Amino acid sequence: MTEINCAEMCQNGCVLGDECPNREYTQQASRFISDTPLDKLLEMADEAVRKKALERRSAPTQWILPED
Repeated sequence: MTEINCAEMCQNGCVLGDECPNREYTQQASRFISDTPLDKLLEMADEAVRKKALERRSAPTQWILPED
């Protein structure tokens, strides 16, 4: 079986279909989404956004210097 980069190749859907090695995870994710109330999903998304924003604010400044 050919290995592919799913993050790049499967942006519009799985290109391997039934032969996808990550199919198990897709089923788990679908089950999680269908079993979790929308309010809980939104709460989790909001928390993730806040955490990411906090990480960006607390990260040290990176200086980009032009090359000579």
